[in-house]
Amino acid sequence: MLNQDHIALSIRNLRTWFHTDQGIARAVDDVSFDVPTGKTLAVVGESGCGKSVTALSILRLVPTPPGRIEGGEILFGGQDLLELPLGEMRAIRGNDISMIFQEPMTSMNPVFRVGGQIMAAIRLHRGLSKDEARREAIALLDRVGIPAPELRVNDYPHHMSGGMLQRVMIALALACGPKVLIADEPTTALDVTIQAQILDLLKTLQKDTGMAIMLITHDLGVVAEVADEVVVMYAGKKVEQAPVNRLFAAPRHPYTQGLFASLPATQQPGARLHTIDGNVPAATDFPRGCRFHPRCPKAMARCRDEEPPFRILEERHGTACWLHAEGGMAP
Repeated sequence: MLNQDHIALSIRNLRTWFHTDQGIARAVDDVSFDVPTGKTLAVVGESGCGKSVTALSILRLVPTPPGRIEGGEILFGGQDLLELPLGEMRAIRGNDISMIFQEPMTSMNPVFRVGGQIMAAIRLHRGLSKDEARREAIALLDRVGIPAPELRVNDYPHHMSGGMLQRVMIALALACGPKVLIADEPTTALDVTIQAQILDLLKTLQKDTGMAIMLITHDLGVVAEVADEVVVMYAGKKVEQAPVNRLFAAPRHPYTQGLFASLPATQQPGARLHTIDGNVPAATDFPRGCRFHPRCPKAMARCRDEEPPFRILEERHGTACWLHAEGGMAP
């Protein structure tokens, strides 16, 4: 267990459900984890597993209706964010906890200059004058590697490439010196060279500022590059968690093993690419028992009827799987 003094953000038994015409979609269903101070926690899994909804829940940005946070705690600075009045929550968003969204082109307002959008965040949270905020915006653009920042501060979002705009999004997220940065697929749709630059930038900024990073991704190569700890999610549940080196060396849950087996780097030359049979079930129609059992090559009768608890197998490595639960110890 981590020392509480070293935890920037704690998620406890979070449940975020969507009430739809098809029924209740349990997008995030009793999920718990900690984001360590000065470290990077990666949350991985297939599309639809609940990664992004978890991030939106932390910032209380889940669209309501149809979504609703049904229960749990989100602990930050000794407070449960779910209990805060909306005005106090707005003061935390973009200030103490910032987020880089998946699509920078759609996340920024296309009719305002990028510098103006950074300046608005600075003035809102830090109370600087317009001239001071402009100087700070230029300094931030320079810090994230934008060339000629004193000129690019006047650009509109559509004037910039995807890689440049992602850097602007990082500058915007860092404008108020957050303690926690949530990065939702920050390298999606970028070529590998730009992707490497963005990841190096995040690591450098973390080293300089000491902020905690919660990285949401489906790319295990990105996880290997930047993460300290990994949470694996499937169908709204946490199914495995471990330090990155331990997880890559010995994944324990069959779903995690399937993800690693699907990596092209693990295939024999000329061999057919391994896949996990089936699809992630609809959040309105999860199966009984373990939610992975219809796709699991190691499923037992018990898996079809009983939901496995999450248990620690060894120090800081836990999983929710009946293959390991008997010998594990409850966290």
